[in-house]
Amino acid sequence: MKVLGLILAGGKSDALGKLVYKRASAAVPVFGKYRAIDFTLSNMVNSGIYKVGVLTQYNPRSLMDHLGSGKEWDLDRKHGGLYILQPYIGMTGEYWYRGTADAIFQNTTMLRRGDEDYVLIGSGDHIYKMLYDDLFRYHFAKSADITLLVKELDDTYDITQYGTVVTEPDGRIIEIKEKVQNPPTRKAFLGVYFINKYLLLELLYDTVPAGKYDLLLDVVIPNLSKLRVYAYEFKGYWRNVKKGINEYYKMNMEVLNSQALREELFVKYGKVYTKLKDYPPAKYTNTAKVSNSIIADGCIISGNVKNSVLFRGVVVKAGARVENSIVMQDTVIEEGAIVRNAIIDKNCVIRAEQMLVGDFEPVVLEKWMVV
Repeated sequence: MKVLGLILAGGKSDALGKLVYKRASAAVPVFGKYRAIDFTLSNMVNSGIYKVGVLTQYNPRSLMDHLGSGKEWDLDRKHGGLYILQPYIGMTGEYWYRGTADAIFQNTTMLRRGDEDYVLIGSGDHIYKMLYDDLFRYHFAKSADITLLVKELDDTYDITQYGTVVTEPDGRIIEIKEKVQNPPTRKAFLGVYFINKYLLLELLYDTVPAGKYDLLLDVVIPNLSKLRVYAYEFKGYWRNVKKGINEYYKMNMEVLNSQALREELFVKYGKVYTKLKDYPPAKYTNTAKVSNSIIADGCIISGNVKNSVLFRGVVVKAGARVENSIVMQDTVIEEGAIVRNAIIDKNCVIRAEQMLVGDFEPVVLEKWMVV
């Protein structure tokens, strides 16, 4: 069975604020050296999907630079490979992507020309780890037309921010509610679709020319009674980066504080691939004190670091303190500075003896800032 992978990575998240002023949410850095898209892309490659299209639109430069030719994911190949699919001006149209369905519709040439029979659609800003093989088997066992990935969310999630599904005992979906105040269940849709390619094309040609541009709201939900749409329940860890600063901060701290979660995300179900950079190993001087932290390659630590995630090339000078914070690539924390409960983007400088402290929520510093 041949499967085409499509990753929706063109979204803009106002909830992420300064972190997405100059990048798409799928390109937001996570866990010391990764980008959010690395997880969905690695899941596809680890599941044997070697033809992947990334649909991007908002601030794509950072994402495109990260993906490159797809070499790190073994996608720089003659047959299949990685395709960056951006909106373009043509003879008959010059539209931005007006929704998820429209984004795929504008790239139907890729679907028509390929020899794949099925399409797996995922989101580039979701953090989770799985092999899709069991989802594929479930789809065929149920004789489903469409299979959606779902998860029962606990109280650490704001369920009103997610689409929820109601299923029959056999798993068939009979109702989907998109971000309502009183959802009927806590079973959330995780943004992953598995569908026959020819059925997808038929549905797109039936809806998008009529001015309906959303894949879930305009394609799937109106056809629940006509098609066999099933829910495959995912049991592992899952977070949505674009839900906001607090969600982003929370997931980085969760990985920091859970050995079992680190094993799930980085050991089980294959590797997480990412763009390689030529940094030396992290260096710790005689004055360094580090506890419960992720320190990426290229860092030079002379101060105190506690409960924090430091990306590549971060410098923490003598006497500086970094606690409960996320510090991104090539940032410098000078002598005696204090950083606590903060998210600092790339290439920032915290001058000597300065303080950057968040109160009820993390304080966020955008790229190239000097404090």
